Order: sequence, then C-alpha cells, then structure tokens
Amino acid sequence: MELTWYTSPEEADDSGGATFASDVYRLGVLLFELFCTFETMEEKMRAMANLRHRVLPPQLLLKWPKEASFCQLLMHPVPDTRPKMSDVLQSEFLNRSRNSLEEREAALRLREEIEEQELLLDFLLQLQRRKQDIADNLQDTVAFLSSDINEAHQQSALGQCGNFSFELDKEECSETVEDQSDCGSRKRFRPELPAVDMEEQNRSLEECSGTVPSSVLIQESVLSKSSRLMKNFKKLETAYFLTRSKLARQVGNPVSSCHQVVKRTTGSPVVTEGSSIDDFALEGHYGTRQRGWMNSFLEGLCSYLSFSKLKVKAELKQCDLLNSSNLVCSVGFDRDKEFFATAGVNKKIKVFEYNMIVNEHRDIHYPVVEMSNRSKLSCICWNSYMKSHIASSDFEGIVQVWDVTRSQVFVEMREHERRVWSVDFSLADPTKLVSGSDDGSVKLWNMNQAILFLHLAGSVGTIRTRANVCSVQFQPDSARSIAIGSADHKIYCYDLRNIRAPYCTLVGHTKTVSYVKYVDASTIVSASTDNSLKLWDLSMSQARIIDSPLQTFTGHTNTKNFVGLSISDGYIATGSETNEVFVYHKAFPMPVLAYKFSVTDPISGQEIDDPSQFISCVCWRGQSSTLLSANSSGNIKILEMD
Repeated sequence: MELTWYTSPEEADDSGGATFASDVYRLGVLLFELFCTFETMEEKMRAMANLRHRVLPPQLLLKWPKEASFCQLLMHPVPDTRPKMSDVLQSEFLNRSRNSLEEREAALRLREEIEEQELLLDFLLQLQRRKQDIADNLQDTVAFLSSDINEAHQQSALGQCGNFSFELDKEECSETVEDQSDCGSRKRFRPELPAVDMEEQNRSLEECSGTVPSSVLIQESVLSKSSRLMKNFKKLETAYFLTRSKLARQVGNPVSSCHQVVKRTTGSPVVTEGSSIDDFALEGHYGTRQRGWMNSFLEGLCSYLSFSKLKVKAELKQCDLLNSSNLVCSVGFDRDKEFFATAGVNKKIKVFEYNMIVNEHRDIHYPVVEMSNRSKLSCICWNSYMKSHIASSDFEGIVQVWDVTRSQVFVEMREHERRVWSVDFSLADPTKLVSGSDDGSVKLWNMNQAILFLHLAGSVGTIRTRANVCSVQFQPDSARSIAIGSADHKIYCYDLRNIRAPYCTLVGHTKTVSYVKYVDASTIVSASTDNSLKLWDLSMSQARIIDSPLQTFTGHTNTKNFVGLSISDGYIATGSETNEVFVYHKAFPMPVLAYKFSVTDPISGQEIDDPSQFISCVCWRGQSSTLLSANSSGNIKILEMD
C-alpha cells in the first residue's frame, strides 16, 4: 500500500520513468504523513486514497494551512508544475522553520547571556555589600582606635602632670606652709630633705657592685617586653578587640548631641537641643566606662609583660625518686606558707619546710613529717585556720583530716562508695569541708560534729549528680556556695541552702571538667581534658545556664590526665601532658610563660624526651610569684616567675 501511496501519477500511468519531479511528489506524501495523524488504519487508508486526488482532510487545512498548501504544491499532477529541489530548499516553508529555529537559539543564547550577566551583577553586588560592611567595620575600628589613642595620650599627660606635681611637692618640702582658717593662721614646718644626686648614687653603686648600669637594664627590659609584644601581636590584637567589643555592647552607641532629650520627671529640668547638660552626663558615663576598660586592659597587658621566664628556685631531691609509684597527685601550702605537703600514689603525705628547701643545698631533702595512708591519695587541702590540720581523699573513697603535729588521723569520713577525687576546706568557715567522688555525690562535712562523735564524722548534706565528680571548691568569701566540676563536661554552682538544684550551670567544655577554681566570688576558672581552660563570670547573666565564657585559654596539652590548676593574683597555672608547666593571665588567651621539666637518663646522664611523663599538679605560694609543681615521676620543683 505504501508503494502505491508514494507512486507519482506519471509513474502509475507508465508515461515515463521516475524523475526528480517524482521525488518531489513523494516528498509531498511524506510531508502529509508527518503533519496528519490517524487513530485507525482505516482512516489512514481513506485519507491516503483521497490524497491521490489532492483532497486533504479538513483538520489539516484548519490546523496547518501553510503546510497543507505546500503539500498540494509538491503533489501537483503535472510534473513540470511541481517545484524543483532547489526551489524546495529555498522555499519559505523550510526557511521559515530554519529562521524560527535560529531565532529560538538566538533567544536562548540571549537569555543565557542575560542570566550570566544577572549572576555576575548579583555576585558584584554581594561583594560590594560585604566589602562595604568590612569598610564600615574598619571605619568603626579606626574610630574607636583613635578614641583609645586619645584616651591613652590623656592618661599619659595626666601621669606627666602628676610627676611634675610630685617634683613641686618635693621642692616645697623645705618651705613653710601656711594654713589659713576662720580661726586664724597656723604655721606648719616640714623637715628639709637632703638633696640626692641620683647619677652619683648610681655611679657609686655600679662601682661597688660592678653591675650593669640601671639605664641599660631598663632598656633591655623594654626591648624584651617589646619583643614578646610583637611575638604575640595577633593574639593580643584579638584579645583587645574582644574586650573592646564587650565595652561597646555594654555602653551602646553614644547618643549624638543633636538629639532632643526631655526628662518628664516632675520638677526635673527639660533638656532640649543645644543644651550640653545631657551630653556632659553621657560623655562622663562613657568616659568612665572607657577609662575603666582601658585601665583593666593596661593592667592585664602589664601583667602579661611583667615576667619573661619561669626559673627553677629549688628542686626537691628525694631518695626514692626512681620508684615507679612516685606520681604526685596533689601539693599545697599551709596557712602561713611556711610548709608544703605532697601526696600521691605512694600512699604518703609528706610535709616539707619551704625555707629549708629553698635556702639549704642538700643532696637529699627529708620531710619534717611523713604520714602513711592505707590507699593511694588523690587530693590534699590545708585548713586556713587550724595550721596543723590537713584534709586528704583517697582511692578507696575515704576522706580524712590529719593532725600534722601528731602525725595521725584526726577524723575519718567513710560515706563515699567510690574513689574521692577532691576535698576543700572553706576559707570563710574552716569547720566546713566538702568532697567529691566517682560515685556522683558531693558530701558536706562539719568538723565540729566530728569532735562530738569521737573522730567519726557523718555528712551534714549530700548533693547527688548524674556523673562522676572530679573537683569541688568553696566560694572564697562564703561557706554557702560551691562549684563542682563534672565528668559530663559541665560546671555546677550550688547554694548550700538549697541543694536540690544548681543555681547556675556553666556549659562549654567538650570533655570532662577536671578542676574548678574561684578567682574571686563571681569568677571561676575551669580545666578540662579538651585541652582548654575557661574563665566564667557568674555576675554577667541571671540565667541558670551560662554558655559563653569570658575567655578560653589554649596552648597546653591535656586529653586524659589530671594536670593541676592554681590561681594567684590573676595568673593561672596548669600542667601539660608534654611535661611542661604553663602560666596564663586571665586577661589573655595565650600562655604568659612555660617551663619544661627535663628528663635525665639514669645511665647515660643525658637529657631524653619521655612522652609518658606529664605535669600532675601545681600550686602557687599564696599571692606570690612562686609556683610549686610536680610531675608524674615524682619530680618536684619550686619555680619562680622572673
């Protein structure tokens, strides 16, 4: 049937063979089939039969009129009337489709170009906004830097004026000062001070002692501080901007003087535009905050740069240093800082006299008192009132208070079910003692009750937690508040008048909190095995949960061991699993000083690197620059910031 459909009239009449005109006829039939569809074969056969007579279906004429007309032209019964192949290729029918396709492609290319241009424009606008934000922030930064520089210049000028005033006072010391009063005049004579030639004095001192001139020492000190300043410039810059941003949030944007302020309180003045009263009050408030912040930052910076190294002041030499069970878990000074005690896995509490260790050079240092325990010791704490009393905790869960003068246990407490990690006497009430254990409990003890019950004490309160308790400490000026460091990565602060729930929870560490120490009544430092210390301000938020520490200190290594924590006058000492002692200052996140314990090979006598050794405990000697530290091999050194 298809052969019949595609046969031209001249071929069907045998009037001639196939020609190019016959191919054009077949092209018309093919075009008809492409544009005209049928549901059944019968419909198609009828349509194809009618096509022999150039009769097209109505739907084709209505839907595709131009295509139908071109199809009839191609199928003209007279071969010479049909268009040539070249005419077909140049016909409007084919060129219109090609032009339409080209226009469509051109439109698509144009749309793509427009989308690309819009994408580029969006990128440039985003970049402009970000850079503008950076420029605005930089402008703000430069603005408050200029403000701080002006404030620093003013402080410097005030200091110079103060020195000038001090010189005038010295000149007037030899003169008579008259005090005028309503009752008459009174003369007061000041004794004349002898003049001192400082250059001559320095020269004589240098000749006597043969030391370096003081000016040279001062210059070297300034250069050393400048070197340390530049070495840690980026970290100091970060600390500066962090502190400065806190000030900006506290104070807020200064109100411009053109704003109208009206006080609606009865009887109060109305301050309008052009008045300077409100401006003066605002500037005074902002200036006070700014000076307070700047003085605090300057104090921290000076403290950071005050010392350049940790030096060994003395080293404790013991006869059993090679013993494998010499890990020192805790050290501490007594009330008057005359004695210090050590305790650890050797099950002994040893008390040494500080001055004897520092001033007398001996081959072996023997303790003045040595007390033996049944189990390994984890923590010790001296009583701040009873000089001879020292509390201890051990691995069997027993808390004891020892009388050092008698070298025996004064009172024993046995309520904990597992190892006790921490004990602490209250500074405000020395009869109060607190302990924290692996059994998840914190026990409160009263020493007065221990005396009544013949050396066996029962707890006066228990706090139950959901995880192991690693550290406890009383608030320094109150026996009513304690802080707890827990294995669940959190610090809990309890008011002992309501121990059902903590009044504040500090969240931020990612591993066990091994130590908590109060810096003051409202500030806490915590240590964790996540390689960090954190400084918390309890007064910043009234919320029950604080998740934003004031400062995070990093630089030491601590992932699994108790390495010690001690606070003194803003300086924070801790150990490291690299066998180093690190000292931070509360104002800055990076270490101020570090000292590495050397390890000597007992056979060759040479220094070696032993990765298994770590610093196990540290303790400041009161508010001094002296630090007592010990490591896992029992090596105890007295260090001093220099």
